[in-house]
Amino acid sequence: MRLAGLLTCLALGAVATPVAQAEPAYAAYLDLPSVNGDGAGGGGLNPALPLDPAELRTALDQVRAAGVAPQRYATLLHQYWLTVSTRNADIDLATWDPERGVPANSRTFTQVYVNYFRLNNAHPDFYWVGLAGLAGGSFASGFFDMGDVAGILTVPGVHQLGNTVADLLRGTPAELLDLLPTDIRLLGTEGQRLTAEDLTWYQTRLMIMQKHIFIDQVPMHEAYAAEGLGAVEEMYRAGVLDENAVTAWREIDAGTPQGLADAAVRMTDREQNQIIADQWDATSWGRGVIGRVMTYVSTLAGKAAVPGVRAPGVFAPTVISAGGMSLRTPLPNFNWADRDTRWTYITGDLLPRYLELSANPAVARPVLAEPFSDKLADGRLVARLPDLVADMTALWQLTA
Repeated sequence: MRLAGLLTCLALGAVATPVAQAEPAYAAYLDLPSVNGDGAGGGGLNPALPLDPAELRTALDQVRAAGVAPQRYATLLHQYWLTVSTRNADIDLATWDPERGVPANSRTFTQVYVNYFRLNNAHPDFYWVGLAGLAGGSFASGFFDMGDVAGILTVPGVHQLGNTVADLLRGTPAELLDLLPTDIRLLGTEGQRLTAEDLTWYQTRLMIMQKHIFIDQVPMHEAYAAEGLGAVEEMYRAGVLDENAVTAWREIDAGTPQGLADAAVRMTDREQNQIIADQWDATSWGRGVIGRVMTYVSTLAGKAAVPGVRAPGVFAPTVISAGGMSLRTPLPNFNWADRDTRWTYITGDLLPRYLELSANPAVARPVLAEPFSDKLADGRLVARLPDLVADMTALWQLTA
């Protein structure tokens, strides 16, 4: 009896023991970190995730149906909208790797800005993408001509700027030289020492920041364009977006002029002061003093293609006085890589002029619809270098 009872109990126990359930396919996509969110590497956010938006959407629908908390599928969600973004921008995410250099990324570099204008022209209330196209493209055009890599601003071009400043410094009294911003003195003493390797390094840094901005900003724009405010709210609940970003989208959704303007400020603040601020710091202090030289040359050369906006050296020229003498130069008294002064320029001139433009569609649409290739060519420092050097010489004014 005892043996029979034991066998019976074992049999019943075997029947009662639940069969182990297979783990759902989407489980491999949960709790993944975003290891490439800063844009420094190739591909997407995490190599464990596919790059096919259809595959990602299937997994996304499954986790939603299963009631998984959004924080657990944040990277999956972000990767889905990133792949939608690159598909719509005609960019191959798999090969988008800034470390591969300028020639390998030339088409992608251009497509990022073409896509900003595409989004803005399809959705005029998306103010930030229009600003990103006008300001970002103009800022970069001094260093890139993606249709002809041989036409990139050459090392001799930077040397010419450095030599011009060096000549001007030699004619400036010592008591004034000591008061000049360090960046101006570095351009005069170190600009002529720039190498091709330095320029390649700096271009790579710019491409990393470009990808980082795209990864952060474009997916939320595509999510809203495809599925409205609810899609953006999901990104917020997942932790992909913060309170500042979701507030901007709620304002865009409401559609008031004041809300649209404030949303542009919030998104620009996110871009400049959250997303790439640390990368600008690292670039500024990279390769010894060369980082400061290159970022200052960018500041000197940069002028956004926004009607009415002033060049940095016009907005904030360097003016110093000592011993009864005064020196006024056309060189900016700030470096674009520095957070506070960059933001002062953006909020003091660039954003106000852009918001004025956006508030007048009859003027804004033709400006924003102009082909990016034309904008890029117009902003090339190579073409503007002779006039820039002439202005630097003529406007360097010493009075006693």
